[in-house]
Amino acid sequence: MDAAQALRELLELSTQIEAALVLGADGAVLAASPEDEDATVLTGAALELIAAASELGGQQDVSRVEVELDRGALFVVREGDRTIVARTGPEPTAGLVVYDLRTSLRSVDVPAPKKRRATRSKKEESE
Repeated sequence: MDAAQALRELLELSTQIEAALVLGADGAVLAASPEDEDATVLTGAALELIAAASELGGQQDVSRVEVELDRGALFVVREGDRTIVARTGPEPTAGLVVYDLRTSLRSVDVPAPKKRRATRSKKEESE
């Protein structure tokens, strides 16, 4: 399924998640929900958290970052080239939120690269 559909289903199922977005390998937003949410703020926070965690972890890939504050929490889950980010209200059930995020992220189809048509050589065209 596409990233937008995955986020719609995530928000329907998980009552703790208030906003979420999916990022591609290059950090570009593939989908954000709700759509009117300022995805720039969440994207920036997620990328900064991943960078900070990467510095602390050395050569290890960061697969999960969680920050809990009085007003809510921010979760970042990465698998392969995809990243999902979610904002929750206060005191979320972290394990359940991460499970929902991983499930949602795994349901997102990664677009296959477009195949290039083989070009005919001039010799083939003349035959």
